[in-house]
Amino acid sequence: MSQPAFDFGDEPLDDEANPTLTVAELADAINGSLRRSFGEGVWVRGEIAGWNDRGNHAYFTLADPDGDANRRNQRAVVHVQFFANTRMRLRPMLRKHRLELDDGLKVRIFGYLDFYAPNGRLGLKMSGIDPRYTLGEIAQSRDEVLRRLTTAGLLEANGRHRLPEAPLRVGVVTSVGTAAWHDFHDELASSGLAFHLHIIDTRVQGDGAVEQVTGAVDALGHHELDAIVLIRGGGARTELAVFDAEPIAIAIATAPVPVLTGLGHEIDRSIADEVAHTSLKTPTACAAALIDRVREFRRAADERWAAIARRSGRALDVETQRLDDRARRISARARAAVERADQRLDRRVAAVGERPIAVLDRAEQQLGAITARISTRPAELLDHQLSRLDLLDARRAAVDPAVQLARGWTITRRTDGRVVRSKDDVHAGDELHTATVDGTVHSTVTSTDAAPPSGAEPKAAP
Repeated sequence: MSQPAFDFGDEPLDDEANPTLTVAELADAINGSLRRSFGEGVWVRGEIAGWNDRGNHAYFTLADPDGDANRRNQRAVVHVQFFANTRMRLRPMLRKHRLELDDGLKVRIFGYLDFYAPNGRLGLKMSGIDPRYTLGEIAQSRDEVLRRLTTAGLLEANGRHRLPEAPLRVGVVTSVGTAAWHDFHDELASSGLAFHLHIIDTRVQGDGAVEQVTGAVDALGHHELDAIVLIRGGGARTELAVFDAEPIAIAIATAPVPVLTGLGHEIDRSIADEVAHTSLKTPTACAAALIDRVREFRRAADERWAAIARRSGRALDVETQRLDDRARRISARARAAVERADQRLDRRVAAVGERPIAVLDRAEQQLGAITARISTRPAELLDHQLSRLDLLDARRAAVDPAVQLARGWTITRRTDGRVVRSKDDVHAGDELHTATVDGTVHSTVTSTDAAPPSGAEPKAAP
């Protein structure tokens, strides 16, 4: 196609070679070219972004699935119109495959390219969708996550935890206020059992659900719990795909207690179900499983107590019989012993009747001997004690201070009255009082000397 010449001399501006189109004519030309190029429509695959409901219509952007997801503004995109009549026509098929169109979902759609003149935008009018493509993408993503979990040894990690026989302390991750939460809670409440729930309210679908569920499971792992329960109601497969997310699977696999899932879908299992200790179909079934386990524990405990009571009763009967037998034997032996004691008493009574006279004679003899001793013993004792008193008086006189003073000895005391016995009892400057036979000598200490060695002459005082 030749480029137009832009020499605006005297030539006319509009001719058959270079026609001038109105914007509307250009729009029609573009649409005509699109219809000729793409015929009855075109299949396009991509990732939904910016989903926007406007009444019964929906508008979104289909982004290139092979582009850099971290640089969305550089990925190729096409604007898609999903009108109400098409949505109504496709709704049964989407419901059959449990698909809910939303951001992040990879799809393969059919539509007609159209240049919309009022806003000057090229768009794709969606008229069909291939559900097998989306389901295949979901399955492929699941398989990749399962493969990584298996390689890391996490697929059965949580299943190796032992679920307590009476799991009454339960952590719950769910969206509080939903039907799933009420079904679970009401089932536990109607059981009459003392369940203690630690609840974390989270989103279970849409933006932020993966991060919130992962954080909730991790947080509950730091509490003293018997089990963690992850529940939500049923929904589209794309909504439940949240529980195929690898972060949630890792959080469940590494939880320190058993994790039970009741995700409200019976057709297929999520990856969360695969890594959980126990997966159940619904939140109600999850609650029922906990109730059944506690009731089984209580039934087993009641049976054990009944067995203990029976064995105790039988043992008590046996011991009671043995006690009765022993009581009878003791009673018989006691009667025999009493009879023998009566006989011995009778013999002793008879012997006592014969012995009093002999006893009295011996007592009179003993009394006479004691009387004789009493008459002579006091004088002997008195003489002995007087001799001891004389000896003690002589010993006392020998140590009397007055006597010692008379012999030339002196007694030296400090001002506090303490007797000086050693040079270490005084110090230079101390006042001393020396008692002699005829008075007291007062002195002041100037110095002290050690005693001379044995046999040495004492030094004269200066």
